[in-house]
Amino acid sequence: MFVTGGVMSGLGKGITASSIAKLLQLAGQRVSCVKIDPYLNYDAGTMNPVAHGEVFVTEDGGECDMDIGNYERFLNQDIPKSHNITTAQVYSSVIEAERDGRYLGACVQIIPHVTDEIKRRITSIAEDEGLDFLVVECGGTVGDIESLPFLEALRQLRAERGAPGVVFVHVTLAPSLDVVGEQKTKPTQHSVQELRRIGIQPDFLAVRCSEPLCASTRQKIGMFTNVPARDVLSCHDAPSVLHVPQMLHEQGIIDSVFTKMGKAGMVDASANWERWNRVAGSMAAGGPEVRIAMVGKYVTLSDSYVSVNEALRHAGAGAGRTVRIDWIDSEQPGGWGMLSGYGGVLVPGGFGTRGSEGIIGAAAYARDNGIPYLGICFGFQLAAVAFARGDLGLGGANTTEVDGKAEHPVVGLLPDQEGAEGTGGSLRLGSNEITVREGTLAGRTYGRTSIRRRHRHRYEINKDYLERFERAGMRFTAESDGGRRMEALEIPSHRFYLGVQFHPEFSSRPGFPEESFAAFIRAASSA
Repeated sequence: MFVTGGVMSGLGKGITASSIAKLLQLAGQRVSCVKIDPYLNYDAGTMNPVAHGEVFVTEDGGECDMDIGNYERFLNQDIPKSHNITTAQVYSSVIEAERDGRYLGACVQIIPHVTDEIKRRITSIAEDEGLDFLVVECGGTVGDIESLPFLEALRQLRAERGAPGVVFVHVTLAPSLDVVGEQKTKPTQHSVQELRRIGIQPDFLAVRCSEPLCASTRQKIGMFTNVPARDVLSCHDAPSVLHVPQMLHEQGIIDSVFTKMGKAGMVDASANWERWNRVAGSMAAGGPEVRIAMVGKYVTLSDSYVSVNEALRHAGAGAGRTVRIDWIDSEQPGGWGMLSGYGGVLVPGGFGTRGSEGIIGAAAYARDNGIPYLGICFGFQLAAVAFARGDLGLGGANTTEVDGKAEHPVVGLLPDQEGAEGTGGSLRLGSNEITVREGTLAGRTYGRTSIRRRHRHRYEINKDYLERFERAGMRFTAESDGGRRMEALEIPSHRFYLGVQFHPEFSSRPGFPEESFAAFIRAASSA
């Protein structure tokens, strides 16, 4: 199943793809998702989160588009990095094959060589994993130059495999203009025309709109796009993205998919979807509000921290609380007295010098004023810097990422990063086993002595300073790689002060909040 988009970006192709995949999964099908990103970056690792959203890290160390995170959260399953296909990956494979002489002297061209490589990657995932359905989201907007080779490959797959084996869902927009007061269909009509011009006739239209599609609008769209009106789906605003699967289910999309694929009557398309709705209901149930200050570098775009935001909401639902997140720019001038009104302070991951002093100030304020604190990766490292300056009296303490000549480099470059070439894909990435010390905050939080969590970092705690930290009251209570790397810090005298080198947000799922977030929200709720 291929999900394409038109009119404009940001309409919700990722949520549409995730929702359809979830319904197929709940109908007993073995399903997974793939994201195609037509940009020339090899992966998302070097992209600015403010421009593109967060970099999602997979279990096997892929630096992927944020939609891979959506798929994992909806399906509650790990998605490997091979499921994020980019132009650079495709072209690299084609060029490598040409250099190796595998094309036997042929003139290497977009068609068939590039399109064949795209098709190979898609079909091998479906076949190797034994899937009943593979939902493939094609990034970008129909009409973009960079998307054309991918759309051509998808068109060829439809031609080769026939209609029963391939289904197209096109996501469009039906805006409502206040001055007219009606839903406009022209953007959808023109988008479908562009798709049909390159040889693809959509089977379904997922139409984004503020209010449910009117019957007359649905009929008009169906007439002018050659899509049956019953398959023109209203994707109107919902209380939460978790309600979109039910919205699509009520419009009969899964029954229609099975009919188109020759499986009508073979599968109970409504089986088990109530379980997902219970999870969605708990996420929307609300409860007493707990205010969380998220102090970070990329706060101008909430998608920069989408997994952290979702993990907080998962934890809030588990605690019967409504989590209100206020994003606070770590570069803002002035002191941090504003944090006194919050139940907790969270510092997510980040890189570089900009805003680092603000994060150090926020970590120190939370420590000195008894505010529950959760620091992730950069927030873990800079919490150690703040403690070194304040409680160890090391005024020159810093991370060498910020100050390569720091008098007290309490955070330094990983040994295996010395001399590393390039920045893309060169960090410590993916899932690693972590040993957690019993009888500590980390031990109580996780309830076990061994966990696996995902990493994305280049710097680590300098072990030369561990003894001084311990004497002053900061403990390092989790480690990895045989004790070579510190993975968690805490201050036992504080109500809740926890920093983790790993990225717990990538392991949180609706209905299954990650433990450190759950403990943090419980502490913040009792503040």
